[in-house]
Amino acid sequence: MTETGYIGIGSNLGDKLNNCLKAIDLIDRTPGCNVVARSHFFKTEPVGVEGQDWYVNCVISLSTCLSVQNLLKVLQALEAGMGRKRKKKWASRTIDMDILFFGESVINRKDLIIPHPLMHLRRFALVPMAQLAPDLRHPVFGKTIAELLDLLADEKQTVIRLEEG
Repeated sequence: MTETGYIGIGSNLGDKLNNCLKAIDLIDRTPGCNVVARSHFFKTEPVGVEGQDWYVNCVISLSTCLSVQNLLKVLQALEAGMGRKRKKKWASRTIDMDILFFGESVINRKDLIIPHPLMHLRRFALVPMAQLAPDLRHPVFGKTIAELLDLLADEKQTVIRLEEG
């Protein structure tokens, strides 16, 4: 059985765009994972911290036969392989990969919360998510991604589409 997942990808260290592209390629090469679509890339203002460089963010959708727990392990291993060091919460990072949605699953464990618990407050996740699945209904809030984006206040969350190619 396959499931559709949405993964938020971001980087604010090094060659940010290439870090994101490499992460997408590595996910797509992972047995049991097939990247189906990718949003545009966006330059985004850091949220919740001061003094960090801006991020490059996107969202991908993937089809996977992995369990959500195995997908989490794969993403964490890929992050580590790309040089991510987990020092403190919201620190700058070479790469960050978050499971935003996994089918219609609602999971609340110490190591994993799905849907992503802060996604509805983050323009850098909602804007690219809305490109891929504006009508996807959040299983906890009951609103579509487009509706959640419309409800989000515009305070210090600049999101600028990057030109590609």
